[in-house]
Amino acid sequence: MADTTKFMPPAGSRIAVLGACGGIGADVVRALVDGGCTVIAMDLPGSLAEAPGPAHHAIAFDGRDPESISTAFAQMAQISPRLDGLVIASGFAGPRQPIDQWEIDQIDDVLDGNLRLMTLCLRAAVPLLKHDGTASVVMLTSDMAYIPQAGYAPYVAAKAGMVAMGQSVARELAPGVRINFVSPGAVDTPFLRGGRGRTLDPAAPLRFDMDAYLAQIPLARMATASDVTGPILFLLGPGSSYMTGNVLHVSGGAYMG
Repeated sequence: MADTTKFMPPAGSRIAVLGACGGIGADVVRALVDGGCTVIAMDLPGSLAEAPGPAHHAIAFDGRDPESISTAFAQMAQISPRLDGLVIASGFAGPRQPIDQWEIDQIDDVLDGNLRLMTLCLRAAVPLLKHDGTASVVMLTSDMAYIPQAGYAPYVAAKAGMVAMGQSVARELAPGVRINFVSPGAVDTPFLRGGRGRTLDPAAPLRFDMDAYLAQIPLARMATASDVTGPILFLLGPGSSYMTGNVLHVSGGAYMG
């Protein structure tokens, strides 16, 4: 019989969560803290002020600024010179509009705030992940990278590129560091209204047709943050010890590849 305790990072694990104040990130932080892990939360200064959580440590940074990333990971090294796990849950989609209406600075903003941010943060984390034990990285992509939606071309490109980048690094760092991905569909969090720290109105209307979306979902409901947290915890823990470079799709059956 499988030991179900292996489907959670061991108590005492030191895990950093980037994007810790978003709907999914905050749920992951709570679950890890409840499981006895030592958690370091990282997010924008405004997001940490708006939505403080139960993490043991908090580091404010701007992932679009290389100097801010370097400073943040230097702080992290002072807190914990080694990491057992890293969750990268940062990102935003930008406005929905045809490609010929996207301004160059808008495209750069989405690419910088997703693909570039995740690449630079993973690079900065490597010295903390490489040690005499094993470490696990979980990166959040999006099922829009697999079922592209019209109007989100830069975001689709960024999320697809993130998987390709992460799989390349997974080969570099194996076997001591594993890198896997969780790919959600739409999740009922502030992200659907712009994202934590990027919208002034948390009650703003959704950016898509909910009824039309749910009609395409075999499980017939919108995902919640906790639906995504379980797969993240599994990939962080020893139950996934023979997995690296894999993508777990959490979309209610919308994508079955």
